[in-house]
Parts: sequence; C-alpha cells; structure tokens
Amino acid sequence: MKKKVAFYTLGCKLNFSETSTIARDLTEEGFERVDFSENADMYVINTCSVTENADKRFKSIVKQAQKSNPNAFVAAIGCYAQLKPEELAAVDGVDLVLGATEKFKIADYVNDLSKNDFGQVHSCEIEEADFYVGSYAIGDRTRAFLKVQDGCDYKCTYCTIPLARGISRSDTLQNVLTNAAEISAKGIKEIVLTGVNIGDYGKGEFGNKKHEHTFLDLVKALDEVEGIHRLRISSIEPNLLKNETIDFVAQSNSFVPHFHIPLQSGSDAILKLMSRRYLTQLYIDRVNRIKEVMPHACIGVDVIVGFPGETEEHFLQTYNFLNELDISYLHVFTYSERDNTKAVELNGVVPKKVRNKRSKMLRGLSVKKRRAFYETQLGSKRTVLYEAENKEGYIHGFTENYVKVKAPWNPSMVNTLQEVNLTEIDDDGMVRCIEVESMASV
Repeated sequence: MKKKVAFYTLGCKLNFSETSTIARDLTEEGFERVDFSENADMYVINTCSVTENADKRFKSIVKQAQKSNPNAFVAAIGCYAQLKPEELAAVDGVDLVLGATEKFKIADYVNDLSKNDFGQVHSCEIEEADFYVGSYAIGDRTRAFLKVQDGCDYKCTYCTIPLARGISRSDTLQNVLTNAAEISAKGIKEIVLTGVNIGDYGKGEFGNKKHEHTFLDLVKALDEVEGIHRLRISSIEPNLLKNETIDFVAQSNSFVPHFHIPLQSGSDAILKLMSRRYLTQLYIDRVNRIKEVMPHACIGVDVIVGFPGETEEHFLQTYNFLNELDISYLHVFTYSERDNTKAVELNGVVPKKVRNKRSKMLRGLSVKKRRAFYETQLGSKRTVLYEAENKEGYIHGFTENYVKVKAPWNPSMVNTLQEVNLTEIDDDGMVRCIEVESMASV
C-alpha cells in the first residue's frame, strides 16, 4: 500500500507554492497525499517565522497530527526550521527538521518512517542557499501561486527572511513561462506571481548577481502566454514598482488592476529606523501614478505597528497618512521581537498593550477603507472569477480589481468568469451582484 502524506502550510503564498511542489515530488516517489485532518503515515509542516504567532502555532499543529496518528512521522520544513532547527527538533513528536536547501530533497530523508527518539536536524548555513528551485501551487483550481523569485538582499532591521531564505535569486524567464503554460493547461484562470522580493526579479537568474532580465521583462513576457486569463502581482516593494510597470499593467492583456505595496510606516523617521529603501513621498507618488492610469485599481498596504521608537506622534503620522491616501485595504502586523535582527537592539520598546491598541485602530481603518473602495465600485460592470466553496448557500469570487463578490450558490459557475453589475454591499461587507453575461466558455 502507498504511504500517506499530509501537509500543513503556515505563512505566505510562497510557502504554499513550495508545499505544492514538494507534495508533487513525494507523489512521484510513491506517496499518496491526503488532507491534514486524515490519518497519514507522515505529516509535513511548512513553517513560517514572520510573526511570533506563527512560531507558537507549530506545537499545536504537531499535536493535531499526533491526534490523527500518534505513530506518524512528523517533519518540519520552511523558514522557522532554518532559523531555529534545534528548537523545532526538541518539540515532542517531531522526527525530522529540514533547512532551506534540504526541504526540496525531503524524499531522500524519508525512506524509513520509523519514529525517532530525538528529532534529526539537517540544515545548511544560509550562505549555501544560493540556488533556485522553481515551484507553483494550485489551490481550489481557480488560481495558482507561481514562484518567480526567492531570497532577499535587503537588510530591513525587523526582518529574518534573509536569514531564513538567503540571497535574492530568480527563476529563469523560460522556466517561469513554461510553468505558467503548464498552469494554464490545467484550466486555471488566474496566476498570482509570488516571491520574497519579486520586484528584484532577474537577479541571480543564471547563478550570478547580474540582472539578466528585469521585472518589467517578466511582466511583458507573461502577458504574451496564451490561455492565461488573469495575472496578479502579489506584494512588491514601492521602490521596485516602476512607473513603466504600472503603465504596462494599465494596458496589458492579462494583468489585473490590483497592487499590494508594503509601506510599514507612514513616518519617515520610523522608515529610516527600519532601513527601508524609500520615504513616504515615493509611496505617495506610486499610489498617485496607479490611480492616474487605473482609477478603479485596488491597492493593498502592509503596515507594522509598535516598532521600537514609534511614539504616539509617529503612529498618528502613519494613521493620518493612510487615512488620506487613496488605498483600498490594510494588512496590519503587530511588531514582534525576532532574534538576530537589529531592531531588537533599538531603544524605545513599545509596550505590548500599546502595540495592540494601535493595531486595533489600523484594522478599523482598513474596514473603513475597504468599504469606501467598494462603494466606488457600485454600479460598475466587472468580471468575477468564482471559487469552489459553497458558503451558506452563496458562491464567492473576486473581480479583477479584488472586490469580493457573493451570489446565490450555483455549482456550474465554479471556476468560471462571469460579467456582472455590482449592485450593493451586504451586511457581511461583500458585494452582491447581478449577472450580465456568462463567460463560462472563456
């Protein structure tokens, strides 16, 4: 009988793309993939270390696996596994910990699934993570996460990602296009580009530090791939989002009017403490350019509250900056101390109660911003890509500019593009719509 393997992924779209690729590799080695809630012979947990909560969740996920099968082999991979392998190996029930390079060779380590008395660690020095492994994830068969870049050469003072993933390096342009064509051939309508710092695409493409291609080259080439209906750029640094890219997206065949641009703080003083590579004026310029050429574009923002040295005045600068800016929603992160970062050495530690209060204020602002953006879209005609889940009698999907839409459940609409009129915002904050024309054959 085939051995069964289950996966649990913490963190970002990049982790999901890598989990899918590792799962496909193990399937080719003879494993059968099952849901994490099912009885399996091996459980693989792809870890994240961006936030403190992601670290803490690891133990509870191991316990969840042990409930399903107390004798199962448990492996930990991913960012936390690279940063603190011994800590993970010491967790009761963990048998194997694989670092940044070893995770892609997991099949070599799991010929014998016997439980270990102590977790075995196989991790490299992060300097050795200098090669690229391409990957993509297919979720509910409506969209896929396509990895195009890995690692980061930036030195933001709060971030452990360079320590967990290594230097900036890119997939070859040809391989990205091949993967995109494979995804399209599976009938998937939308591809989301993902990486650690995708605006740095091209660096390390052929194992050197040169930029053989730029992010704009990548965008232009993907726009020519046949069969892709939607291409979505995930998070991209404001200093790497060039006007030429914005202008190209505005008139492209496939790229949608949706950008997610990390800000982190609306205070120039805090941005400098974070060692970010821009100040607020550049961010304003990027938002203004997007809205100039794509007035209906959706713009998401990452922001960190409670960074060391952030006074009440600095926080209010951030709040007012975001309140006045023409953006659509926020992803709010409460600062948490990370080992081996420069930020932990800074003065002006913000009490956790204050951090939580500031986080709550910005989350409230995000609700207000999203509602305001949705209101600007009422009465317009948009195209919705519907997803597979039936939620209390409704089917949900997203417009090209990332408005979340609901309609009465109809299984024939799953993974189809439907042209609709956006009519009203429901009590749950989603937009109701009226179908104008089916594009199911598209």
